[in-house]
Amino acid sequence: MRELIVIKTIQDNIMTNKSLVSISDYSKDKILQILDRAAEFEKNPNQKILEGKVVATLFFEPSTRTRLSFETAVNRLGGRVIGFSDARTTSTTKGETLKDTITIVSNYADLIIMRHFIEGAARYASEISPVPIINAGDGANQHPTQTMLDLYSIKKTQGALDNLTITMVGDLKYGRTVHSLITAMAHFNPTFRFIAPKELELPKYYQAFCNEKGIKYEVIRNMNEDTIADADILYMTRVQKERFTDLFEYEKVKNVYILNNRMLEHTKPNLKILHPLPRVNEIAYEVDQNPKAYYFQQAKNGLYARQAVICDVLGL
Repeated sequence: MRELIVIKTIQDNIMTNKSLVSISDYSKDKILQILDRAAEFEKNPNQKILEGKVVATLFFEPSTRTRLSFETAVNRLGGRVIGFSDARTTSTTKGETLKDTITIVSNYADLIIMRHFIEGAARYASEISPVPIINAGDGANQHPTQTMLDLYSIKKTQGALDNLTITMVGDLKYGRTVHSLITAMAHFNPTFRFIAPKELELPKYYQAFCNEKGIKYEVIRNMNEDTIADADILYMTRVQKERFTDLFEYEKVKNVYILNNRMLEHTKPNLKILHPLPRVNEIAYEVDQNPKAYYFQQAKNGLYARQAVICDVLGL
């Protein structure tokens, strides 16, 4: 009898300890389930679902929207937040390893939300942590919760996720939000336009992924009225200075694409402009008042999507 109890305890722990490291961890059905739950949280974001739970936010890389929306999500659900937003204030400056940091923090928290500058750090953390890990961005690799709020924003504005034309502009090489969104949209028969300078074009791996999944796409160098005219979603991204080792190369491409109202005059009526933010110069401020601009509402949607993800990961 004791052995059966131990086995059941282990099985229950496996069922509830389900980290979210990559958007590929979610099936199509799971994505739709999470989006439905996000819609419920938008109707009523203040609940006591996390009462008695402690969530640790470990941000080894700067963040505004992701960290604050996660912390707001926990607070509105009745949980408590511990953690840090600047790794320089932690024992990592004394040489503590990521393994030891995760092991220690898991003693204090029911869930760890982590952003790290090294690709694969979240996967590694999930393999050593006894509590679930949510990847809040690992280098240029993945940002799955940003993808969930992107999908929620697309579904809200377009009515569905299927058969859409999505034009992605800017830093497609290092853009983890781009990589995650491509992976998730593979379930919904999209058509992609990838607009980037050669230095920042979409990695061959993701082009091969599109080929393997039968996803239609074009690789384009110029952004103008013609190349964005048929888009349902225009997904703008900034050129990420922090990913460049050569600042001369950054200066060459930092302002290569700038969206303005004139370019939007002949776009589709249903077009919505998304951006994972922060922006630098790639969207002119005049666009903020354009009814096709949706990036600030998109950021707000992050609260509801992350509430849904947190509850799912904790099995609540």
